[in-house]
Amino acid sequence: MLRNLFLGILFGTVAFAAPASNSPLSAMGAKGSATTLSLPMQIALSLTLMVLLPAALMSITPFLRITIVLHFLRQALGTQSTPSNQVLIGLSMFLSLLILQPMATEIYHTAWEPMDQGKLTASQAFEEGSKPLKTFLAKFAREKDIALFVEVAKTPAPRNASDLGLQVLIPAYILSELKTGFQIGALLFLPFLVIDLVVASVTLSIGMVQLPPVMLSAPFKILLFVLVDGWNLVVGSLVKSFY
Repeated sequence: MLRNLFLGILFGTVAFAAPASNSPLSAMGAKGSATTLSLPMQIALSLTLMVLLPAALMSITPFLRITIVLHFLRQALGTQSTPSNQVLIGLSMFLSLLILQPMATEIYHTAWEPMDQGKLTASQAFEEGSKPLKTFLAKFAREKDIALFVEVAKTPAPRNASDLGLQVLIPAYILSELKTGFQIGALLFLPFLVIDLVVASVTLSIGMVQLPPVMLSAPFKILLFVLVDGWNLVVGSLVKSFY
């Protein structure tokens, strides 16, 4: 599964960075013949793609929405650094792997395997591998955001989602996921905000002005979250929102 995911993100990153008609592993000569790049150049390109891989993983996968929501949840609970950033990032990463497994498997079977068997060229494999990624991005990108980047890129109006390029779909998906993550985070804040307001009102009414209300409300918020099995509800809702 990890290999499939790596190949899926790699194909998407290359397809976005390079024109669809060109392969990063080959260059066209003056007469249109393919000229294989030298080994040092291939290594340099591979290292560049490896550097871009973490950014792609965080931007064009469910990792973006999940990390935003979990960050808002931790702020709403008022637990400061608990769970730690490493735990939240690890949870987000494995949830993203779970959600992306079908897409990564499809990319592996439709692009990598035929290219490995010599049935497809590298450029054809990149094109085939980007199709499932485009379908995934178009599913969660809002039409308003897509229209914005179609206008910015000055590309012809697409007839359907398959006509959209990754240079339009990727930023549109990121904007859409940011909005969705902030919407979910705001909803998570509301019940805990009510607890903060109630505790603050009670402490002020009895004259406990020296004791910060946050210190009193934190145990009640944690208790409420545990009683309703909050982690199961939040994580389950996040995963189901991608299906």
